[in-house]
Amino acid sequence: MTKSQDKRGSGTAAFFRISPVAVGCTLLIATTCASAQQTAAPQTLDTVVVTGIRKGIEDAIVTKKNSNSIIESISAEDIGKLPDTSIAESIARLPGIAAQRTRGRASQISIRGMAPDYAATLLNGREQVTTGDSRGVEFDQFPGELISKVDIYKSPDAALVGHGLSGTFNMQTARPLAFKQRAAAVNYRQQKLGVGTISEGDGSRASVSYIDNFADRTIGIALGFARLDETTGQTERFDSWGGGTTTFNGQTVNVPYNGFGLFADQTKQTRDGAMAVLQFKPNANFESAVDVYYSKFDQVKSTKGFQAPLNDSWLDPAGNGYDKPGTLTSATLSGSNVTQGTFNNVRAVIRNDAEDLKDRLSSVGWNNKLKFAEDWMVEADLNRSTAKRRGQILETTAGTAQSALNTAQLDTMQFTDGRSFTPGLNYTDRNIVKLTDVQGWGGGVNSPQAGYSKLPNVNDELNSGKVVLHRALKDNAWFSGYQFGANYTEREKTRAYIEGRLIIAGGTSGLASAAMPGSDTLTLSGVSFATFDPTNAIGSVYQIAPKLHPDIYNKDWKVQEKLTTAFAKADIDTELLGMPVRGNLGLQIVGTKQNSTGFNVDRGNCPSDQNCPALESKGGTRYTDVLPSLNLNFELSADQIVRLGVSRVMARANLNEMRASLGLSVSTFNENGVQREIYTGDAGNPALEPTRANAFDIAYEKYFGTKAYVGVAGFYKDLRTYVLRQSVPFDFSSYITPSTKKLPSNIGALTMPLNGNGGKLQGVELSASLPFSMLWRPLDGFGMQANYSYTDSSVKLLLGGVTVDGISSVDIPLPGLSKNVSNLTLYYDKYGFSARVAARKRSDFIGEVSSFTGDKQFTWVKGDTVTDVQLGYEMQSGMFKGLSLVFQINNVTDEPFIRYANNPNDIRENTKYGKTYLFGLNYKL
Repeated sequence: MTKSQDKRGSGTAAFFRISPVAVGCTLLIATTCASAQQTAAPQTLDTVVVTGIRKGIEDAIVTKKNSNSIIESISAEDIGKLPDTSIAESIARLPGIAAQRTRGRASQISIRGMAPDYAATLLNGREQVTTGDSRGVEFDQFPGELISKVDIYKSPDAALVGHGLSGTFNMQTARPLAFKQRAAAVNYRQQKLGVGTISEGDGSRASVSYIDNFADRTIGIALGFARLDETTGQTERFDSWGGGTTTFNGQTVNVPYNGFGLFADQTKQTRDGAMAVLQFKPNANFESAVDVYYSKFDQVKSTKGFQAPLNDSWLDPAGNGYDKPGTLTSATLSGSNVTQGTFNNVRAVIRNDAEDLKDRLSSVGWNNKLKFAEDWMVEADLNRSTAKRRGQILETTAGTAQSALNTAQLDTMQFTDGRSFTPGLNYTDRNIVKLTDVQGWGGGVNSPQAGYSKLPNVNDELNSGKVVLHRALKDNAWFSGYQFGANYTEREKTRAYIEGRLIIAGGTSGLASAAMPGSDTLTLSGVSFATFDPTNAIGSVYQIAPKLHPDIYNKDWKVQEKLTTAFAKADIDTELLGMPVRGNLGLQIVGTKQNSTGFNVDRGNCPSDQNCPALESKGGTRYTDVLPSLNLNFELSADQIVRLGVSRVMARANLNEMRASLGLSVSTFNENGVQREIYTGDAGNPALEPTRANAFDIAYEKYFGTKAYVGVAGFYKDLRTYVLRQSVPFDFSSYITPSTKKLPSNIGALTMPLNGNGGKLQGVELSASLPFSMLWRPLDGFGMQANYSYTDSSVKLLLGGVTVDGISSVDIPLPGLSKNVSNLTLYYDKYGFSARVAARKRSDFIGEVSSFTGDKQFTWVKGDTVTDVQLGYEMQSGMFKGLSLVFQINNVTDEPFIRYANNPNDIRENTKYGKTYLFGLNYKL
């Protein structure tokens, strides 16, 4: 108990002694209801036992209330009881937090309107590496079954190394010595996925966990294993190429589609996750703990598709048309808008693609604490985190074949504005449809491309060590203790892509074709076409021609970081005008040395665009950040707190942006009617520094014991810098080779990420958690959780500095920012019965998706409301005590994922992932 609590008097102390949250004695698993036993209370009071949904809620409330920082929290019970398939789903229900869905699941998490790259993710307080290109952790690689708690820091703690700019996720595994007795649990769920899609998928989730302690509770172990094995439903995805104008009967008319794509996606996922904790505490003065986590995540995605240019004409690199331009031959008009019609000269492309990714993630931590004097303790911590991705991505094309340019059989395509299409040819006939380079997607007949192969290769490794000295202060009027220490981290991440064009095996011409294997077909939006699995087609149907395009060199890089952090924190525990005040005052000084290796490509010295020579390039920088922080908590009463936070925060640049790569080109532009040439280039920036901000937070929270609370919070971030891609004058002298085309000036324009000016980000958050029994006793067991946040920002990103999909406005808002985000959960939990309905809603935002080159691009994502339902019953007595049943429906309303370009009516993608049904059995000891 802190001094500030002692100053409230005996009545307040008695209040805290009857808290129903105590040391749990159950095992954490994803779908098992944990129960907690109350530590023996004074004999004058009754023992209180809280289980089920309410246990998880009360755990989170106690954590939030007792924290010296502004945080949100999820306990094991929330993750186990919510109808969620990942930690991200549960995190997305918290105030000020929103999730973007990928393949139907919450994946990319934004805190207070900032993209995932601006948040940090820790495991047991330690930094983690990633399998993707960015710093953002993929939460799907952390099964909820193995995580006991997640704290989200919205204001920093100086003793927490590696915190982010928007916030910090700290995932925690179980501490076995916190359990009074042995605990074990198993669970199994059968799933039906993609209900309502083209074809449903199925799968299962299973986990087993064991916690025990030995030698008079001086040795504790926690073991957990979780397996996910599922095949998603086959979802239909519609991609529009946007609308346009053409001429019909001498009149300029608007057509709804310049072209379109119809796709069906299906993914098989297998994830094995394991964790182990060994804790040793032989006496009150020494404690040691080793944490091990491992995840093996394999994903195999199949994509079948049909693409058709309508109001379009494809050109080869020389500007020659492969086919005649499309012409609108018939139309039904509403004013000048075409509602249905027919285009001729259509040469469609059939896609059969496969993506196979294998991710491996491991984390090992060793923490030791030694109390060497009455008030002194030293702590040492070691951390190693590794991530690896290997994969193969195959893209294939099929269509009508040709023996010479412009001789292919062309088609007609009827369409309506309601996404209905009728082709003239039978695309299920394998005598018509051949595997070939349909429209010169590669580099023309001299460089054919009947498909494409990519082999992504990512390695990420981090090693760190930390030493901390703690001192407790007993009689200090201002502070209850302080700590200071140092942390050293080395990180190295490499990314390499081996890419090549698929050419028809044995083909003697760039127009060669081959028969499509198999007999499978698929129908989407009225279009039927032939399909096959290309996984085993390399060598038999296709050969791979290596490709060394400048864009490929941009994907090959290595980034190294060496970080030295000195930190100090004093824990405030005092009175101000008779009011208890607690919090902390801290400082981090972070020294950074970063280096990168990449490639410089002279495009003017390429024999062809498919085979560009390159030279290795290196670069780097050093800098130091001073990050002060102050958290103050004014306890107006036993249950009312006003929190203030002031801090300097930062987020390091995306690792891909720090690559030491540069591509040099010669570009032509028109100046007063005269064609002139200039050197241009695109590059990373190994000298890129972090985005930095001054952060201000204020919050008011009213608690009703440990059962309920209401709160309001406001935040303001003054972004001092922000990383933007900009075109700037640049001297290319050191990059010009003897064979480079010589221009009058070596000064040109280079587009690269730079530390530009920032802007303002501010918002307000409202939240409440309330059991309805506080309003009316007969409603005991019912309750609700609700929150709403509004976020706004003055930051605008110019389109010249970012990659977008179809957006033509001058600028875009901050990626990840939804102005309005809300969540509502209604629940019932009593007598072993439980029910929960949870909905999360966010408004439109700029999201991140992968481009056809595998790089990220920004797009407008339409806001959505995702609703989940869970029903459960746990046996309370008898031989089946500890057995529980659970039934879940995720995405009850089959909410679509919609992307658009310039306005919500200019839809670029519309995908429905369907509902997911789950039924499970859980058993605990």
